[in-house]
Amino acid sequence: MSPILRFIADTLLSLVLYAFLLRLMMQWARANFRNPIAEAILRLTNWLILPLRRLLPPIGRIDTASVVAVGLATLLKTGVLGALWSGMWPALLPWLQVAALEALRSLLWLYFWGIFVYALASMIAPGVRSPLQELLGSLCEPILERISRAMPSMAGLDLSPLWAGLILQVLLMLIG
Repeated sequence: MSPILRFIADTLLSLVLYAFLLRLMMQWARANFRNPIAEAILRLTNWLILPLRRLLPPIGRIDTASVVAVGLATLLKTGVLGALWSGMWPALLPWLQVAALEALRSLLWLYFWGIFVYALASMIAPGVRSPLQELLGSLCEPILERISRAMPSMAGLDLSPLWAGLILQVLLMLIG
């Protein structure tokens, strides 16, 4: 199979997975869904989430439809890419293992880049609030606050984004 086709498939399927992961992360963080970026993510993912909600009621604060959508997107991505690489659909158990690792890896990468962009934006335009900074703040601040409590600032400089990035990179290395 052509490397260009694999690249395009990987990119498009990754974007779909990231959209569903972002929706799930926004629900966990109780982000403002009136934010224009959050509204765009909702519109991009409603085609699957809304029908799933009719079948799968939430369990407490967990939106099972969003969790299942992330699972389906991950299974689709790993299955299609596995088929493009090997020419055949993967076996069930290895496919599920690869999909679980891919979902975890994608979640960690989303947090890594989210924290990176959030920290960079706060240095470039401190005090300025944009829809992106508001959304990233609601996703990243809970993690950064925990790290700030554990690691005190040095000379008034908050290094929690640096520590978060290091921790996320170590976790990514550990899961391979």
